[in-house]
Amino acid sequence: MKIICIGRNYGAHAKELGNEVPDKPVIFCKPDTAVLKNNEPFYLPNFSKDIHHEIEVVVKIDKMGKSIAPQFAHKYYSEFTLGIDFTARDLQTELKGKGLPWELAKAFDHSAVLGEFVKKDNYDLNQLDFNLYKNDALVQHGNTKDMLFSIDAIISFVSFYFTLKTGDLIFTGTPAGVGAVGIGDRLIGKTEAVEFFNFEVK
Repeated sequence: MKIICIGRNYGAHAKELGNEVPDKPVIFCKPDTAVLKNNEPFYLPNFSKDIHHEIEVVVKIDKMGKSIAPQFAHKYYSEFTLGIDFTARDLQTELKGKGLPWELAKAFDHSAVLGEFVKKDNYDLNQLDFNLYKNDALVQHGNTKDMLFSIDAIISFVSFYFTLKTGDLIFTGTPAGVGAVGIGDRLIGKTEAVEFFNFEVK
């Protein structure tokens, strides 16, 4: 299983971190050891003092594909969830400053939180509202219509470089509002009707 992540896919988020808005998807990957699911607690790692939440729509690939045309990309996934791409922001800033890859800041154990997957048929993933609450306060709000690159465009782009296989996950980017988490925080990700995850930071 591969975990493929898209950076800077919402213009407002790119700007809040002082990054240029990209003209093609920004790709990075996480290993399978990054997965955290079933609302298990997230334990703050000891190598960072500035871990940030980034809520994202996550799709699960359900058949193998290579060089997928955009108009056929919707046939390669049938489920989605909400998740969190945890980021060690202090470490990322240091790595970016040296022109080094981000993996140490992005791909550490349990940095890829997954909620419960649901069938996409009952949702319009081109205009899906989703929210992250920290201790019952709304901290991130997004709508997939604001993506720079749609889910289908992402799948097509990624598949020209990596063969996609059943079970692969794609984190599609975070909206503005990212921020630090601390011990005792409770993070809840949901759409208007469905709660996808609800867990504690320890």
